[in-house]
Amino acid sequence: MRRAPARHGDGTDIGPHAGLDEAGRGCLAGPVMAAAVMLPAVYDLPGLTDSKKLSPGRRDILAAAIKAQAETWAIGVVWPAEIDRINILAASLLAMAKALRRLSPIPPLVFIDGNQTIPARNLTRFAAPPVQRAVVGGDLLVPAISAASILAKTIRDRLMTKLDARFPGYGLAQHKGYGTAVHLAALARLGPSPIHRLTFARVRPPDQGRLL
Repeated sequence: MRRAPARHGDGTDIGPHAGLDEAGRGCLAGPVMAAAVMLPAVYDLPGLTDSKKLSPGRRDILAAAIKAQAETWAIGVVWPAEIDRINILAASLLAMAKALRRLSPIPPLVFIDGNQTIPARNLTRFAAPPVQRAVVGGDLLVPAISAASILAKTIRDRLMTKLDARFPGYGLAQHKGYGTAVHLAALARLGPSPIHRLTFARVRPPDQGRLL
């Protein structure tokens, strides 16, 4: 299935643009990771949609195809110590800024999933920051955002599987850091690891740290 170039509501071509999305924002452990993807005007990515609507196997297939076909793509990562310092929303937007800085070329326009854009303080390294547009539900509406959601999710999942070997006992390879019953039971038994987000309420008892 081939897609035509993205267009405005009046039918004019949107032109070169990238999509940005994050993975891991709601997790208790591990980094928040963002992806930036610039798709070509015409591409062949059947079934491209929000990563949450795809099976792991289908995500892996599409991730490989996105990497092969994208004009450019990049990943940005913010680790738990920084998340604890600046809060998860700021960390998610910082991860997006990092991913955007690593694109080559940087497109003139970016679409960001959600209702927030990257703050100006995170764009100071850009000679000419791209125009930003926040799109609520963009991972379903904007193909470049869908592609970014798939890359962020698949790359982060692989990282969490590797971290499971380094920090055993929490089941990170199984739940990828989300607050499942298995994860919460492990936290109660073992306490937090160095990659847990200590400011998150379910990571520490109320009397052991600042809560979000």
